[in-house]
Amino acid sequence: MKIREYRLSDTQAIANLFYDTIHEINIADYTQEQVEAWAPKNMDYEVWHKRLQVKLPYIAEDNGEIVGFGELEADGHIDCFYCHSKHQRKGIGSKLLTHIENTAKSQGITRLYTEASITAKPFFENKGFIVVREQQVERRGVWFKNYVMEKYL
Repeated sequence: MKIREYRLSDTQAIANLFYDTIHEINIADYTQEQVEAWAPKNMDYEVWHKRLQVKLPYIAEDNGEIVGFGELEADGHIDCFYCHSKHQRKGIGSKLLTHIENTAKSQGITRLYTEASITAKPFFENKGFIVVREQQVERRGVWFKNYVMEKYL
């Protein structure tokens, strides 16, 4: 497995990974209504295409397949961070997060933060993040619980 930079041709695979992971993994912690609002069936690839060109995520790739992606913003915010639903608990997230942490350090970023789902919270805690606060967020008129978490590098 390798970590690489985003390519324009990755858009559909990333959007599909996002959808599948939420519908197959996060459904354990959220309702059907919540996952449908979070990742609607009719994915707008043009919106994803524009978003990813700005966010420039890091891509975890294994034998040519995208198995994870994570975004690091200039202020240390980790926005999207997902591992493929069929490749959970194989070290992909750990390798991706290590890459993000090393990149942040090289850019002089001293604090990482994210809004972790109920599902992702244990992963981030295991990697040294602490919960700053629990919060409710809204997507397409539906409310969700997640956690603002941070880690100082």
